[in-house]
Amino acid sequence: MTRSLLYLFFACCFLNSFSIEAQTGIVYDNLYLHSHILDMERKYAIYLPPDYETSSRSYPVLYLLHGGGDDQTGWVQFGEILHIADQAILQGNATPMIVVMPDANTGQRGYFNSIDGNFRYEDFFFEELMPHVEKEYRIKSEKRYRAVAGLSMGGGGSFMYALHRPDLFSSACPLSASTGPLNLEEAKARLQRRNQPIPSDQILEEYYKTHSAINLIENMSAEEIKKVLWYIDCGDDDFLYEGNSLVHIALRKKEVPHEYRVRDGGHSWTYWRESLPTVLSFVSETFHQN
Repeated sequence: MTRSLLYLFFACCFLNSFSIEAQTGIVYDNLYLHSHILDMERKYAIYLPPDYETSSRSYPVLYLLHGGGDDQTGWVQFGEILHIADQAILQGNATPMIVVMPDANTGQRGYFNSIDGNFRYEDFFFEELMPHVEKEYRIKSEKRYRAVAGLSMGGGGSFMYALHRPDLFSSACPLSASTGPLNLEEAKARLQRRNQPIPSDQILEEYYKTHSAINLIENMSAEEIKKVLWYIDCGDDDFLYEGNSLVHIALRKKEVPHEYRVRDGGHSWTYWRESLPTVLSFVSETFHQN
């Protein structure tokens, strides 16, 4: 090989190596917006795919919800969203997408409106957070390009958001999800354990009916539930196995197609990190034209 060809060979190797190293996404984990509904600043994190800064295209979006005790940095720090999403995209197992990770742990914890209506996080999510990020970033705003997923408390948020608003999400992926109280007595017991005021039976019943995944599935039409593609995953050693199993049974009885996975593992980040690549692949399929 001549010297000039040798130089060309090494130059190509260097450029190829640089190109591979440069193909990485970026995460911002301390963003915020002011919520008029909640009358406070609310934080969120966002993952932008590897080609976001070099393209002018718009991207599908996954809203990825953290669990109780974490905040918007949970999926960044412990879930390794940057590494896992980059690898899934670069290996062709997931389409480039934007991942939005809101904080549901500031002030009052949770993704829902409170029973007394004084804390309206769900209204904030749909009326303020989603419009904000879909304006600030190049996000495709059609239902087909929007998905929701989450773990534990965030898995419960995934169930409720997709069941409350099946017109907005193409797919939902609850992981180790809190499916809501299994009956009215359990709903009352939860409030008592948290030292929260017990409302009238009528108010409590109405709240239970709209915040129990099983009750919603049993009382919604199958056609409404089928508007969302479902991927449900819960470990065989997870303490939330009962609610997830009952959701699976309720969906089967309604003849609603869904993916239901029970893998070896418990309620841990090890389990959820292993779930994330499959979630990214599953929602990518719903973003594509089949």
